[in-house]
Amino acid sequence: MLSVRSFFRLWLPPLLWMGLIFWFSAQSQLPGLTVTWLDWLLKHSGHFGGYAILALLWWRITVRSFQDRYVAAALAFAGALLYAISDEIHQSFVPGRDASWIDLIIDGLGAMSAMGVVLGRKHPGKRQVEATHSATMIDFP
Repeated sequence: MLSVRSFFRLWLPPLLWMGLIFWFSAQSQLPGLTVTWLDWLLKHSGHFGGYAILALLWWRITVRSFQDRYVAAALAFAGALLYAISDEIHQSFVPGRDASWIDLIIDGLGAMSAMGVVLGRKHPGKRQVEATHSATMIDFP
């Protein structure tokens, strides 16, 4: 059963983050820079980082629910990507905005990169076993 504490600790952060993404998407026009390439870079960095954070927030939930870290990462990535798809659909209905495949790809790359980082880190249990193993090894000449 989901306790109030676990809801606030685990579920509220990704829901609030998705609300923030939705709010940005609902704006008819976002402020921009006069330098076109810099504006493009800043906005797309926001897409990449925003969906990396969303995937990490989903990871916090999925890794507690599934023993297999790869399954947890796949589900966290899928959750972020599905929200990115729904966000692009939402933008297509906002006056002055449109859906963009480039944005969707960048969103997916951000989420995928975040999951690559968490999977690339050594599993805490694995680190402990390696430390124990190396402490018991004796080097002979």
